Amino acid sequence: MSKLTEEEINSALTRLTGWKYENNSIVKEFEFKDFTRSIGFVVKVGIESEKADHHPDILIHSWNKVKITLSTHSAGGVTQKDISLAETFDSF
Repeated sequence: MSKLTEEEINSALTRLTGWKYENNSIVKEFEFKDFTRSIGFVVKVGIESEKADHHPDILIHSWNKVKITLSTHSAGGVTQKDISLAETFDSF
């Protein structure tokens, strides 16, 4: 899978809510009502990531916040696979 150009990434981000392009990745912080919902979200992210054979960096912090970082390491940056997973995560 080939790396997207910065223009392609920025165009894709206009269709996503809250995602930013930084450090050759797309990043979003999700905030939940409580810790249980944060963990539930992480489980869903894990299941969908495994199905796609594509695994984000996941950071749980402040008991109710989850930061997701997506990048395709083998391509050296963001690919359509990352954009597709971001869309999936936003649909939860």
